[in-house]
Amino acid sequence: MLIGEVYLEALASGIITQDEIDWLTTHQASFNRDEEAKALKIGRLLDEGAIQIGCRLLGKPSTSVSNTGSGAG
Repeated sequence: MLIGEVYLEALASGIITQDEIDWLTTHQASFNRDEEAKALKIGRLLDEGAIQIGCRLLGKPSTSVSNTGSGAG
């Protein structure tokens, strides 16, 4: 895992997982200046509510499911 990957995935999805947060805190002592800046930005985004702690559902949505019901009962 790389800080850049965590940062971009959190920005793209709006979610950061608990495993990613654990990884950040475990490796923060070895971050260079750029990586520290990204970690701080993630913290600010969490504080602002721009990203949430949660889980991401991976995979593509199924295209074989169709809505065949009319909704009228």
